[in-house]
Amino acid sequence: MPEGGSIIVTNTTPLIALAVATGSLDILSALYDRVIVPLEVSEEILAAGPQAPGVETFRKAAWLEHRKDAIELPLYLRNTLDRGEASVIQTAVAEGIEKVCIDESAGRRIARLNGLVLTGTAGILVKARQQGYPVSLSLALERMKTHGIWLGETVVRFVLAADGK
Repeated sequence: MPEGGSIIVTNTTPLIALAVATGSLDILSALYDRVIVPLEVSEEILAAGPQAPGVETFRKAAWLEHRKDAIELPLYLRNTLDRGEASVIQTAVAEGIEKVCIDESAGRRIARLNGLVLTGTAGILVKARQQGYPVSLSLALERMKTHGIWLGETVVRFVLAADGK
């Protein structure tokens, strides 16, 4: 199901949200040939501790491409975003990868300014459903809400419309 040669660099929140929404991160491997996780994102996820939502699922997804070295962040990214979002954007720019997965609005805005193509948790869920991945979007939203992951009303309506609700 992955698009030929498709690569994405992903931030912390989408990884956690997708893990709790679907119980795995396989939805990403179904959509993308390569999923890159900057070191700073891995550190953010693991810093929450082994019992935190999504951490065990993240650790088990051995197919994720974990960067082993920190990336040099330009001053404007360091002063504008958290380390995870900044590293996602800088990794994509430095490696010529056009697509990033970021949920936070500030990160999305800066990614756009850097000419990157965006998706987020909701976009991943909807795209997977449209391509035949077996996911109940309403159940995924409920699971995220149960774990304290909230999406805006407009985004929820978008997801539910794709689920036929």
